[in-house]
Amino acid sequence: MTEKETNFAKFLEDWLLSIFDINQNQAQLLKMAILIVVTGLVAILLWKIAQLVINKFIRRVERRTSAQWSNVLLQGAFAKLPLIIPAIYVTGALPLIFSDYPTWIPTIKTLTAVYITLVVIRIISSTISASNVYYSTSTRYKDRPIASFTQLAKIVVWVIGVIFMLSILIDSNPLALFGALGAVSAVILLIFKDTLLGFIASIQLTINDMVRIGDWVSVPKYGADGDVIGIYLTTIKVSNWDKTISTVPTYSFVSDSFKNWRGMQESGGRRIKRSINFKISSVRFCDDEMLARYAKIELIREYIEKRTVEITTYNSERNVNTEMSIVNGRRMTNIGIFRVYILNVLKKNPNINHEMTHMVRQLEPSETGVPLEIYCFSRIKTWIEYEGIQSDIFDHIMATAKYFDLEIFENPSSSDLKRLAAVEKR
Repeated sequence: MTEKETNFAKFLEDWLLSIFDINQNQAQLLKMAILIVVTGLVAILLWKIAQLVINKFIRRVERRTSAQWSNVLLQGAFAKLPLIIPAIYVTGALPLIFSDYPTWIPTIKTLTAVYITLVVIRIISSTISASNVYYSTSTRYKDRPIASFTQLAKIVVWVIGVIFMLSILIDSNPLALFGALGAVSAVILLIFKDTLLGFIASIQLTINDMVRIGDWVSVPKYGADGDVIGIYLTTIKVSNWDKTISTVPTYSFVSDSFKNWRGMQESGGRRIKRSINFKISSVRFCDDEMLARYAKIELIREYIEKRTVEITTYNSERNVNTEMSIVNGRRMTNIGIFRVYILNVLKKNPNINHEMTHMVRQLEPSETGVPLEIYCFSRIKTWIEYEGIQSDIFDHIMATAKYFDLEIFENPSSSDLKRLAAVEKR
């Protein structure tokens, strides 16, 4: 304490003794209480002044720059700077306040140092949060798991900060505490197991570009199917199509299987791969009447004419008897002509990407009939429009199958069984 502070403390104590009927100990306590109140009021005043100065500085910078990084940093980290000013002032005023109780000063200084350390930690944490906001909204980094790294950085800052605060409280070297952590590393690893696994997974996800914010992912194990809305240190949030939110452990995206639809979204189309079954008994060779009827359909007229010439030439060159041409020669089938018709329908569909694979193929027959599969890619990849395009194609297939003398397979319903029973009773 300086000579001026000593003189002021002595003057205040003598003044209290002169106006109050108290002894010296009581005067010292009253003097300390007055100094505490005055110091507190001055500290609050300094805090308010610092806030006004910082806010004025922030507004001036915001007017001069449009950079989001500057705005977030100023409103976050810089806004907490005024909290240090009162602590610094109180630390300097301690010798005056507790001049008669010097043994209290080290304890108050220790608590003040802890408070300043805590404020510094919050400032650094706010700076990290500002970087998270900036990079998350940046067009270059918005689909990266920035939150995972910023969360880890915050954990590291708080761990180091807590160690420093403990070292201040117990008056020990921080390095000694860091050394003590090595002895309990197994316990630390157990406590932070999920955090460490999440951090490792975040690095792998970033390096291998496995998941980005905005990707459509399917994780059947956790019932997640939707867009990734957040990638954090230990979890990844998925907004499902039913508007629910699934929280999936980050490490599961490395250890377990999942499907990322980004490739489809970035490609030229979304795949349509669906089949419809026809009764095998309705598949037959085409006679002249059937061919004449099918030839009236514009999309397959040219095909039928061309194939008729090819088949006639083939059979005539081999002297195939007309009556036995079904067995010995070549004939067209209704399902074969129908496949060509559907393929031409796809080629005429402007919603199908014709630069990608598109075909109509026959799959292996089974007890449910012979499947005819449509394999193509829709130009439009958004869910609602995609389902509409797919439905239109199969609406057309189901409606036109009867014109090719084909029957769609379906299991008999109760009404079918009733009609069958009625026929048998007759």
